[in-house]
Amino acid sequence: MYKIKSYRYVIAASVCIAVASCKAPAADTAVVAKPLPESFANSKDTTNTAIVPWKSFFKDPNLVSLIDTALQNNQELMITLQEIEIAKNDIRVRKGALLPSIGLRAGSGVEKVGRYTSQGAGDATTEIKPGIETPDPLGDFVIGAYANWEVDIWKKLRNSKKAVVNRYLATVEGKNFVVTSLIAEIANSYYELLALDSQLEIVKQNIELQSNALEIVKVQKEAARATELAVQKFQAEVLASKGKEFDILQQIKETENKINFLVGQYPQEIKRDKSNFLSLLPSAVNSGIPSQLLANRPDIKQAEFELSASKLDVKVARAEFYPSLDITASVGVNAFNPSYLFTLPYSLLYSVAGDLAAPLINRNAIKAEFSSANARQLQALYNYDRTILNAYLEVSNHLSKINNLEKSYDLKSQQVAALSRSIDVSNDLFKSARVDYFEVLMTQRDALESKLELIETKKEQLNASVSVYKDLGGGWK
Repeated sequence: MYKIKSYRYVIAASVCIAVASCKAPAADTAVVAKPLPESFANSKDTTNTAIVPWKSFFKDPNLVSLIDTALQNNQELMITLQEIEIAKNDIRVRKGALLPSIGLRAGSGVEKVGRYTSQGAGDATTEIKPGIETPDPLGDFVIGAYANWEVDIWKKLRNSKKAVVNRYLATVEGKNFVVTSLIAEIANSYYELLALDSQLEIVKQNIELQSNALEIVKVQKEAARATELAVQKFQAEVLASKGKEFDILQQIKETENKINFLVGQYPQEIKRDKSNFLSLLPSAVNSGIPSQLLANRPDIKQAEFELSASKLDVKVARAEFYPSLDITASVGVNAFNPSYLFTLPYSLLYSVAGDLAAPLINRNAIKAEFSSANARQLQALYNYDRTILNAYLEVSNHLSKINNLEKSYDLKSQQVAALSRSIDVSNDLFKSARVDYFEVLMTQRDALESKLELIETKKEQLNASVSVYKDLGGGWK
């Protein structure tokens, strides 16, 4: 009776300790993500360019071919795909933790104990069969199966698995973001290459123009209508333009190799149409409404999954304060001699045990881990908020840039036309000695710079259209 009462006291004390240990701190959830504005520049049109596939958005077949090759060969994208595989395997690990672990065991050993011990004295007086004593030393042979299972009573393991699933989904969205960024980078580099080709052609035309002017000045010097200073000035302009030509050739080579790297191939010429870059028109874009960014932008969705995973991590960390229940079991055969292993039921071995354990004193490590999980949750929330804000500002900036570049391009086109006409006028006036060589040089220089700026503006227009497409979340679908 006394023994039974003692067991009751032990059980009651264990329950009290378990209940006392269940107290866990609360998570900090005071921070709330900021809401998105309702529109971009007061536009309520829900038509969104992000839903357009990239093969439809880009019309140049050479560019489409480059992007298609890059999506198969780009090393960064391949690395990201392996990260998805790693995340997928993490899910399998967490799933396995929910199930009992079962294994097989076979072993052998030998033991020699002192005769003047309780075990040694007992073995010396024990007979297995009449006239057969317990062997000394005593062998130990065992074959059996064992199992171990942590009962997920507080959903710690299930929440851990859900957190890993969310991180897997985050890596998928990360891959999508790499895809849309890769497409945008190739398109921008391709348009930069076309712009450099056009600038090279303009510089070559300008060299021819300056060379003709140089010949005129030399003739005028022979006729004593110009000085050696004028000849040297024109010569210097020709040399400066030839130097610019080689600078552009180097930029073309570097841009080609940049594209080759993105495509995953060794240096080779990039196939492209070099005719009349200024006639290209940027693809039309429709921004839709800001709330569509939440569904279309892969980086926002990635941040959202990371936030969900961090919330689950807090639950897992809180569950560490609660008691854990482990169940162990084993079954097999055990004997001191292999010939007796299958002498049933005498050689049969089995056991079942349950273990309820909870942290009670010195829980600082658990508290620290909980605090860290809570801090990581707040980090994920701030990152989610920042990602949304950055997405909205990127779209807003590039929509404004498209509008302003359109107006700037019209003005620069008029400037180029005026300066092109002024070259002919200045040459005629110079031949009739009504203006000096300095005005001719300045007119040619201004015309060259304005043409190069016009090409740069056209490139920025095309790049801005690509950037808005990327910022809206287009390209990965």
